[in-house]
Amino acid sequence: MSEESVNLPDPGLSAEAETHEERIADQEDVANARVEEPDIRVKKPFWKSLGPGLITGAADNDPAGIGTYSVVGAQFGYKLLWPTLLCLPLMIAVQEMCGRVALLTGKGLAAVVKEHYPKWLLLGCVFLLMVTNIINIYADLNIMASSAQMLFHGVFLLWLSIIALFMMLTQIFMPYAHYARFLKWLCLTFIAYAITALMPSVHNSWSLIFKNLVLPTWQWKTDYLMALVGSLGTTISPYLFFWQAGQQVEELIAQHEADAPGKRKRSPNEAEMHNLRADTAAGMLVSQLVTFFIIICTAATLHAKGVTNINTAQDAARALAPLGGKIAYWLFALGILGAGLLAVPTLAGSAAYALSETLSWRHGLYRRFQRARAFYLTIAGMVLVGYLLNFFRKVSPIKALFYASVLNGVVAVPLLVVLLFICNNSKVMKARTNRPLSNLLGGLAVLLLGVASLFMLWALVTGHSA
Repeated sequence: MSEESVNLPDPGLSAEAETHEERIADQEDVANARVEEPDIRVKKPFWKSLGPGLITGAADNDPAGIGTYSVVGAQFGYKLLWPTLLCLPLMIAVQEMCGRVALLTGKGLAAVVKEHYPKWLLLGCVFLLMVTNIINIYADLNIMASSAQMLFHGVFLLWLSIIALFMMLTQIFMPYAHYARFLKWLCLTFIAYAITALMPSVHNSWSLIFKNLVLPTWQWKTDYLMALVGSLGTTISPYLFFWQAGQQVEELIAQHEADAPGKRKRSPNEAEMHNLRADTAAGMLVSQLVTFFIIICTAATLHAKGVTNINTAQDAARALAPLGGKIAYWLFALGILGAGLLAVPTLAGSAAYALSETLSWRHGLYRRFQRARAFYLTIAGMVLVGYLLNFFRKVSPIKALFYASVLNGVVAVPLLVVLLFICNNSKVMKARTNRPLSNLLGGLAVLLLGVASLFMLWALVTGHSA
């Protein structure tokens, strides 16, 4: 894909048809996005390197993740803690690859696939991403509306409509960076899981926790295999691949290193690579710490008391009961709402990046709505479809989140394979192709997700759950 094609204003309008006023408008968008003193090419202290990686890590703990980890802890206790530790280096490696592709090329993943690989592969990747993201959005909106109803009462469909409309409007009219800056504070409510787990009244077996954290276990049971795939899928999620790449491109534009997607001015230096790795590692570490505490908290407060089946927001909120009934409901609901308001735009945005790059639409959250209408309407459309699916729902809110995570785990496998091909392609990555460690960790991620998914599908099809 040529650099000019990435920057088309809207479908059907050629680069030659751009007017002088349109080019001026594009320059204004770039100028508004840029910081006064760029520092991307300077090695930063750890806390100053935080950016797309940290936001990606925060978005990884979306309502689907919270719901899945709650199900896992309640149903299996500490037995599925081991993916938490095992997945940390895998997700760091995977997300670093996504960021490195964007840092090197100035393009998102779909744009790179379009330029270097067959059209069927591009369309397959985008189709899988959009389908899984819509299911995720549906499930996230479901639990967010249920959480709002739990706190403020009223009608479920009213809360669902208010939340969906709010997210569509804010994505179009409010810069995502400003939006995320406030919402990430709501996600601090997840600290409640750590506080609850460490309370003297909550009896955790730390020797058993350590054992299950470092020693993998396996069960030939359908529900165990589904829980494993769901845990892996909500940790190594396809939408995060495309989101981090897209956000990395946005940062290049803000830091004066690119004039538009696909128009990187110069190759990245070692300081940029260092900042990318530090940012990604920090984001994934935060994500997995939240995962760890949700599982041990639900294991100690629900599983230990024989509560192994949770279906509603109220059921899941009872994991925080030691903090007090009303407080538990408020903290759980605020955490779900904050995570959802942060993650749903991420889900919709990652699909919008991929579709825009595929169809050569002008795109980017730094642009105004009138300069990237198709991009923003794709975001709104994804939220709208997820909203409409809630009128046909026949599963409980928590189970919907869990099934969405399982679907993520299955779909992540082929997308990870494509990512590995890209990162080992010297035409794309030049001298920054994968090192052996990145290939090893990426390959392990494919193997782990692939084997677990195959066994799960086999158990579901044959009915074997010995």
